[in-house]
Amino acid sequence: MNVYFTSDLHFGHKNIIRFDNRPFKSVEEMDDTLICNWNKKVNNDDLVYILGDISWYNDEKTCEIFSRLNGRKILIKGNHDRVHGNIKNYFEEITDYKEITLDGKHITLCHYPIVFFNRHHYGAFMFYGHVHNSHEWQMTENYKYELQQLDISCNMFNVGTMVHNYEPVSFEEIVKNMIENKRGDINV
Repeated sequence: MNVYFTSDLHFGHKNIIRFDNRPFKSVEEMDDTLICNWNKKVNNDDLVYILGDISWYNDEKTCEIFSRLNGRKILIKGNHDRVHGNIKNYFEEITDYKEITLDGKHITLCHYPIVFFNRHHYGAFMFYGHVHNSHEWQMTENYKYELQQLDISCNMFNVGTMVHNYEPVSFEEIVKNMIENKRGDINV
């Protein structure tokens, strides 16, 4: 079983294409790409943590999309998630915040970036979404940089789909991507 992370899928959200400067001509193209990329990577026994903002569609259309996505799913709710009715059936768990241990690493999961997350002084990790690839993400990266200049560990990473080629990513891929893109010091 592999474990993956993603956020801010925004299925059916036309304005997000412009807001994120996503490379799609239509909502249908975006939705199809997200589904295709997901299923190329995720097998049915894999686990995907979705850190919020799943869909702008009604319940029926959202259920239709999630019925097509491989893997087991846990939802960490975002500010646009109104999860009720049959949508709940597509998730093993729905929560606002979660802490997990993966390969001996403590990881805090929340839709929103938390600069001073639990155990950050001890090399823990924080995965978040919400800020997309916006100026708010840059502000979050600036906080992270300032803490690292003070020798304070701050392993925070944006798992937004738009940051990771519109596909779920593993812990290893997140860390590798951040090192390659020089997004601060990594304490692994």
